[in-house]
Amino acid sequence: MEDLSIKIKIADREYPMKVKLADEERVRMAGKLINEKIKSYREQFGIDDKQDLLAMVAFDCLIDKMAADETYQAIDQTVFEKVNQLNHIVSQSIL
Repeated sequence: MEDLSIKIKIADREYPMKVKLADEERVRMAGKLINEKIKSYREQFGIDDKQDLLAMVAFDCLIDKMAADETYQAIDQTVFEKVNQLNHIVSQSIL
């Protein structure tokens, strides 16, 4: 697969990068969402320091990821338990 050279602007600074063509839309959307969060924090808290804003966005994103990981872990555990129950039922019906 071919890489694509793009520039993503985050907090008024451009970042050149190479991405796979299939990932371009996701990367551009990530940049857009970061900028939207920066704008939201700037308006909400009146903070203009870009480093502070980026730190707040990074912290917010990590909290969201941790929450999603916990949810996926709970779902995985539930699926594992259900599969075990089904295996038990199947093995009992074969006997």
